[in-house]
Amino acid sequence: MYIPTLDDVLAGRERIDPYIHRTPVLTSRILNELTGAELFFKCENLQKAGAFKARGAANAVFGLSHEQAKKGVATHSSGNHGTCLSYAAGRRGIPCTVVMPRTAPQAKKDAVRGYGGRVVECEPSTSSREKVFAEVVGETGAEFVHPYNDHRVIAGQATCSAELIEQVESLDALVAPIGGGGMISGTCLALSHLAPQVKIYAAEPEQADDAYRSFRAGHIIADDAPDTVADGLKVPLKELTWHFVRNYVTDIQTASEQEIVDAMKLIWKRLKIVMEPSSAVPLATVLKNPEVFAGKRVGIIITGGNVDLEKLPWN
Repeated sequence: MYIPTLDDVLAGRERIDPYIHRTPVLTSRILNELTGAELFFKCENLQKAGAFKARGAANAVFGLSHEQAKKGVATHSSGNHGTCLSYAAGRRGIPCTVVMPRTAPQAKKDAVRGYGGRVVECEPSTSSREKVFAEVVGETGAEFVHPYNDHRVIAGQATCSAELIEQVESLDALVAPIGGGGMISGTCLALSHLAPQVKIYAAEPEQADDAYRSFRAGHIIADDAPDTVADGLKVPLKELTWHFVRNYVTDIQTASEQEIVDAMKLIWKRLKIVMEPSSAVPLATVLKNPEVFAGKRVGIIITGGNVDLEKLPWN
């Protein structure tokens, strides 16, 4: 297992610079008052393809040799990684196939196709997606770019928090959602080298809390088909992301479905931005645990904005 290094992050920043945005950081006096903390929202919902995963996908795609790239790339994804890999592959002019749960938001399926990717549907379980994906790779010979358990992807995701600590000085803590752990792993990778004093918290839905239970048990616990409104956080940790979680994360906190929806509404209302349910989980956990964050400068990564407007969770 190759553990990415700071050199990988620095090389990734240079490699992906032409293909991503340096996303803005927003603040809200009202949200600060509600939490008792100073909150700094890193808006990856305004990233290329609408999610932070454009960073990891671009790093993987543009890091391929000419020979590797010939057969294209493939992945399995609930949405954002597939969309972002399709975006990156399209920019390089190579084919991309994405295995997606049939229950994934239609907006995310449409986004993959919109960037030129091919969607192959599977049942909404980890076992089904891995089985169908193996068939796809067998047919195409495409380069597998895992959504998160891939050192190239993690190094790309690390560029997000590396940017944030340049934009906001003296953070005490950073909170990001956790599903498979790609963003959290990238955060751990960057901050352990560049700002080791910053405490890293992962935020997870109660109804998909396998990372929370893994963290407390000391080993990976994987759920096959969790059910939560935060559709981007349904996948389990893997060996590489578990390395970063168990070694660098301060704590994993959870939020209920209602708390996630309430936090999503707050961000829509107060920051005036569109973001998806998975992105609301960090604010939900900060609101739920005020004693942990009160009086501190806290970075929050809003990971994506690819929400299905026809199926908003409060409708």
